[in-house]
Amino acid sequence: MADPYSILGVPRSASEKDIKSAYRKLAKELHPDTNKDNPKATERFSEVTRAYDLLSDRDKRAKFDRGEIDVDGNPAGGFGGGFGGGGGFGGGNPRGHQGGFGSAPEGMDLGDIFEGLFGGRGGMGGAGMGGGMGSGARRGPPPKGANVNYKLLVPFVDAATRANQRITLSDGKTIDLKLPAGLEHGQQMRLGGKGEPGPGGNGDAIVTIEIGAHPFYERDGDNIRLDLPISLTEAVLGAKVKVPTVDGPVMLTVAPGTSSGRTLRLKGRGFSRKDATRGDQLVTLQIDIPADDPDLKARLDGWQDMRDIRSKFGG
Repeated sequence: MADPYSILGVPRSASEKDIKSAYRKLAKELHPDTNKDNPKATERFSEVTRAYDLLSDRDKRAKFDRGEIDVDGNPAGGFGGGFGGGGGFGGGNPRGHQGGFGSAPEGMDLGDIFEGLFGGRGGMGGAGMGGGMGSGARRGPPPKGANVNYKLLVPFVDAATRANQRITLSDGKTIDLKLPAGLEHGQQMRLGGKGEPGPGGNGDAIVTIEIGAHPFYERDGDNIRLDLPISLTEAVLGAKVKVPTVDGPVMLTVAPGTSSGRTLRLKGRGFSRKDATRGDQLVTLQIDIPADDPDLKARLDGWQDMRDIRSKFGG
């Protein structure tokens, strides 16, 4: 394969974005589905895809630029000195073998070596190496197209209830994404075959989930926390109050004489776990006392709570 930068038509200083843009343009022009009667286009498409696979991988690209690997991702330097001690095919023969390709160990069939390297003895032809060593080589499966990465911001309530999310792919198509049980912020989902096209099939779509914040809910593991204000009357006399949950409002009983900071539990109103069960909603009651209420002051005039409510702190 020629230089991958030349194949994609980009300079060596090209950014990841420029490389991806160049690949997409060429892939659309050369895709086998639109060039069924043009085998050269299919061959060129495969070449373009291989070039993109190399340059889209930061580590491989850096190694290629430093000359550590070739265009196929193999270590640079070919066979690393040949088969024998003489630096190539037909160097010194310290074991005394007559002719041959260097100094193969005793008992080893050189035909087996070439069969492993070049895909069978038939690749050598009837005239030694002159028939072309590459003609019988086995090729791996054609490469798939590149993966495409997406970020999906899921509203807090949708994440808790696992509501389906609609996502638009790079080709303009939309799909409904079913959220998995035990969803976490930053979790990735793989959509098979929803990536870029390639001679070996489409790549995948990799969707990174981000869970949005909420104005009054807070996630605590599998549970959801909520601070709920109640009035002084509700706290002293008790009441039934409406509480919001991710599944809709419910009625909650506040016992008479309830203090601020008391936490009540609503079973099964939290986030789903991996086993599809759900955590709880933890409701912390906060007594909201009106400021400068003359009627409240008048009612409390002359009354004083004589309990030593801070005795546990000592002093």
